[in-house]
Amino acid sequence: MASGDDLDHLQGEGIRRVCKAPVECSPDSAVGRIAFVSVVWIALLACAVAVLVAAEWPRLDRWFGLEARRGRERRRRKANLKVVRSDESLEEFAASVERDLSKLPTIDERD
Repeated sequence: MASGDDLDHLQGEGIRRVCKAPVECSPDSAVGRIAFVSVVWIALLACAVAVLVAAEWPRLDRWFGLEARRGRERRRRKANLKVVRSDESLEEFAASVERDLSKLPTIDERD
């Protein structure tokens, strides 16, 4: 049988080292260890994402928040508006304002 030094030399050629303690090298413990490490890394990744979102919250709020939604709705409404500039339209507008004002209720002033 080869000594420990010989095994180090042969390990590169596809020969695996034999474990001295079977509990440490059993396939079940390796899978359990990998699963534990995976859970730890996933938890760290989730914490990193949470920190990133917290740090970028003001910028994200501008893009996706309530104010951004209101701004998009306002732009959509403003896209339907038209500005008409002609003497006829100004006269129509003035007549419309006078009609609206005449329809408003009035209160008699008392002395």
